[in-house]
Amino acid sequence: MTKDLYPGAGPGGAKEFDLGRLLAERGAERYELHARHLNHQLPRMLRTIGFDKVYERAEGAYFWDAEGDDYLDMLAGFGVMGLGRHHPVVRKALHDVLDASLADLTRFDCQPLPGLLAERLLSYSPHLDRVFFGNSGTEAVETALKFARYATGRPRILYCAHAFHGLTTGSLSVNGESGFRDGFAPLLPDTAVPLGDLDALAAELRKGDVAGLIVEPIQGKGVHETPPGYLRAAQELLHRHKALLIADEVQTGLGRTGDFYAYQHEPDVEPDLVCVAKALSGGYVPVGATLGKDWIFKKVYSSMDRVLVHSASFGSNAQAMAAGLAVLAVMDDEKIVENARVTGELLKSRLAALVDRYELLSEVRGRGLMVGIEFGRPKSLKLRGRWSMLQAARKGLFAQMVVVPLLQKHRILTQVSGDHLEVIKLIPPLTVGEREVERFVTAFTAVMDEAHSGGGLMWDFGRTLVKQAVTHR
Repeated sequence: MTKDLYPGAGPGGAKEFDLGRLLAERGAERYELHARHLNHQLPRMLRTIGFDKVYERAEGAYFWDAEGDDYLDMLAGFGVMGLGRHHPVVRKALHDVLDASLADLTRFDCQPLPGLLAERLLSYSPHLDRVFFGNSGTEAVETALKFARYATGRPRILYCAHAFHGLTTGSLSVNGESGFRDGFAPLLPDTAVPLGDLDALAAELRKGDVAGLIVEPIQGKGVHETPPGYLRAAQELLHRHKALLIADEVQTGLGRTGDFYAYQHEPDVEPDLVCVAKALSGGYVPVGATLGKDWIFKKVYSSMDRVLVHSASFGSNAQAMAAGLAVLAVMDDEKIVENARVTGELLKSRLAALVDRYELLSEVRGRGLMVGIEFGRPKSLKLRGRWSMLQAARKGLFAQMVVVPLLQKHRILTQVSGDHLEVIKLIPPLTVGEREVERFVTAFTAVMDEAHSGGGLMWDFGRTLVKQAVTHR
């Protein structure tokens, strides 16, 4: 059939497209192409910190370069690669759905895959009833904001200071980091409250115009958990004032914290809307989902005239739905949530045991395989002087000094948890185990030993970072 419809297609045909040949011929230009045609600051930044690597292939929690050296991934594509890279079950599902030649995205039918994925997702949150599928985390948040406003008839959303909910305009309006918001005003009239501050929440609710509170059960920026009991108390306050609780589980959801959703760590918390994305994709096809209560959806889609009042052109596409179904099957079959809990406890305990050993190491916190390592002001005079030099130039430089040798010397990819933060965030694939924990802790210990020796290439690199920071103020 394909040859009849596309007579030039196929091996040797005039319409042949050879992806392998294109990559072989042009792949070495990757950094130059990006600098010329995309975000020119990205390759510049990567070269500055020595992250301009060339990775040839990836599998599970590892990359390999052209020399065959392996790199441990403790970043998971900012959490997208929950099952690691190229999980065979997800790969097969995508091959199968492509080979099925489904009549996808006709816009005027109801395909089975979206309903099946919604059914599976909702089984993990029995108090929720319906799902809207979009294409990303920020789109899932945008959906929740719109639905909360429409369902309550109120304009204002509350969010927590230092939150990150996305970078599109609506999501940016509830982003608690000024560095992302600066220069993009006017935004929506939403209001920040301190994380964990119930009095501040109550004061805003008394104004009578609040549609809801959106909150990450564990903030990605800095890895800060909501205080024990906060989510349940906030939920009670919100419902008393006829407002909604929105849980942003884009990064914390799907097993990351040792439960399927992070809000489930606290008893009796039942958000009205839940946003998920990232790991649901299997690392292949962008997907976002907003789960909600029946009455909210029925209010938004209140009549046939409103059937398309909120939609997404690529939402519910067959490839994304197949990837999501495969991901959830793997999570159950391979006990991914349990592994995240057990391995996360091991990683956190091994790192926490180092706090008393290193004066530059302040705290280890987090849940499951979402772990924050925070650095702080040392006590010894020599180290204190070096620390102060970095802080005067730009807060966050010491954490960057740790991230760089982890990659350069130990071939482990990590990230600083946010701008102006002395925190490294670990969000590895949820499939890692004792071997990866041992490799990371051994490497981290070696880097801390070097940092506390007071000399060497690590502090030389620190001086380079200081010069960069001062130059670009």
